[in-house]
Amino acid sequence: MPMYEYKCEACSNQFELRQKFSDPPASECPACGGAVTKLISGAAFALKGGGWYKEGYDSGSKSAAPPSCPASSGGGCAGCPSAST
Repeated sequence: MPMYEYKCEACSNQFELRQKFSDPPASECPACGGAVTKLISGAAFALKGGGWYKEGYDSGSKSAAPPSCPASSGGGCAGCPSAST
């Protein structure tokens, strides 16, 4: 069930309620009985560390240059597109 934040307009009390999506929004403060407004809060999780996003999809990360092909320096390698056939 999601957690919703509310703030009382009378006493400025901030509180959280765990409610179902189908539940009506809270209408009064549990401390003073005043009218409340629903607040918009930030996300409850953050992605940290490496992983698939940082390694493959992050446009800010700099990947290392690909290794040089040994065929370009006179050597050969099977399956290398630069190798002469």
